[in-house]
Amino acid sequence: MSDGARASRRIPAAVLGATGYVGGEILRLLASHPQLDLVAAVSDSRAGVPIAGVFPHLAAAYGARRFVAHEDWIEHAADRPELALFSAAPHGASARVIDAALALAKSRGIEAHVVDSSADFRFPDREAFEAVYGGEHGAPGLFETFTSGVPEHVSGTPAAHVGHPGCFATAILLAALPLLQSGLSDGEFFVTGVTGSTGSGRSPGPGTHHPERHSNLYAYKALAHRHAPEVVALAEAATGMRPRLHFVPHSGPFARGIYVTLQARAGDGATVRSLTDAYESAYAGMPFIQVSEEIPRLKDVVASNRCRIGVFVNGGSIVVFSAIDNLVKGAAGGAIQWMNRLWGLPETNGLEQAAAAWT
Repeated sequence: MSDGARASRRIPAAVLGATGYVGGEILRLLASHPQLDLVAAVSDSRAGVPIAGVFPHLAAAYGARRFVAHEDWIEHAADRPELALFSAAPHGASARVIDAALALAKSRGIEAHVVDSSADFRFPDREAFEAVYGGEHGAPGLFETFTSGVPEHVSGTPAAHVGHPGCFATAILLAALPLLQSGLSDGEFFVTGVTGSTGSGRSPGPGTHHPERHSNLYAYKALAHRHAPEVVALAEAATGMRPRLHFVPHSGPFARGIYVTLQARAGDGATVRSLTDAYESAYAGMPFIQVSEEIPRLKDVVASNRCRIGVFVNGGSIVVFSAIDNLVKGAAGGAIQWMNRLWGLPETNGLEQAAAAWT
């Protein structure tokens, strides 16, 4: 395909589970994507409801367009030979939905690539998934067609489909992998991470209820969060090395964003300069990662697909900070970044928005 043909290519996109926070962010980002065209925002619970009725902030983008049911969505894509299929369905349910959608696309002669924002394809096999999440995996036969990883840590397109890492996992992996690969630490990481309330999804609960969260800060699932084994598995897949991870997540009094602080013991040769060089080398040419010897702030990245990393050394200790937007870089934006790559599009397409800052 020529450069001109590639630049003018239009690929239809469908979003499964489109009424949650991640689904809403995918819809927002697709609205300004130059080459992915939304053909179906899929939701059985809101089928027939205007997109703007669920997401009023998207009214200017989608006007009177409506959500469609699972039984109908394929008709909106049936006259096109290609399909970018995003799943924002819940953990444990997404695999079955994807399996059915891929079978339907195949029956219509449609070539489809999937990016799944749930946990269903983040692990190498069903046994690893079921050990962490419990219950039976919905489509174990699809594992060999999926890869998982942060886009910056996986070269090329090693599989037809992608399971995007979770938001905490994305922030931790971006902070940890250059340190693990450089040999400037012993590979044991002590991590705290603070997440906004949107990380818990749209359904209200004690952890996201505003009176509980406002002006409050508290840890949860200390040393037992399910993103920890995900981080270890993805780090090992990307580097061949298995970190020793001790992770304590916290609920923050803000809606969106994740702020991670990683501490490690400094090895021989660990200086601010050598660490900065290691991170800059690891992320050279990667437009969404900024490495600095300054401490990042959450508002530097909120509502963007960017990650800001700060590295520090003092005596025998290393500290690495990682700040991302949980809904964008940690979910919807990372999913679109992957989809761009799966279709051979510029990886930055639809993702060059500046951070919102004063949220």
